[in-house]
Amino acid sequence: MKSFVKIGIVAGIAAMVMTSCFNDSTPNYQYFPNMYESVGYETYAESSAFRNGVEAQLPAEGTIARGWQPYDYENTEEGYNAAKAGLTSPLDSIASAENLEKGKELYDIYCAICHGKKGDGQGTLVKREKFLGVPRYDEAARAITEGSVYHVIYYGRNSMGSHAGQLNDKERWQVTEYVMKLKSELK
Repeated sequence: MKSFVKIGIVAGIAAMVMTSCFNDSTPNYQYFPNMYESVGYETYAESSAFRNGVEAQLPAEGTIARGWQPYDYENTEEGYNAAKAGLTSPLDSIASAENLEKGKELYDIYCAICHGKKGDGQGTLVKREKFLGVPRYDEAARAITEGSVYHVIYYGRNSMGSHAGQLNDKERWQVTEYVMKLKSELK
């Protein structure tokens, strides 16, 4: 019994010694203090790590971003007409059902809100009069081709903005193929 009392007294004294120097306002010794109090860097601040002292570096000359495909038609009326006349889909006609299914899915996400589920220009935003003059795909005055549809998805036209940031190259062609299907069904 006496040994338990002695152990209790020693443990109590040890606990008092360990907590007497404790201060809540300042942490004790820290391992890897930069993990707790990180050094803040500005995004484009000068740095001695690079030649010109700037953190952001220009890409090497002649390189292109990963996944980027060059598009040879300019965002002009001449570019639109050239795409309309000469641009055709590179997608395999063998996987047409698969492309149409994916094109429909993407069309419903990005296009149907304005152009309507059937391509009749009567989407939700048109019915609510948020946008006016959204074209139908079957208008005789608007003779669209695969190239013109792709060009408009890539750059946008009139009130429609570009969707090149939302859709990659293959997805743009899939939507184009689905739009051409809608056009044939509206006749």
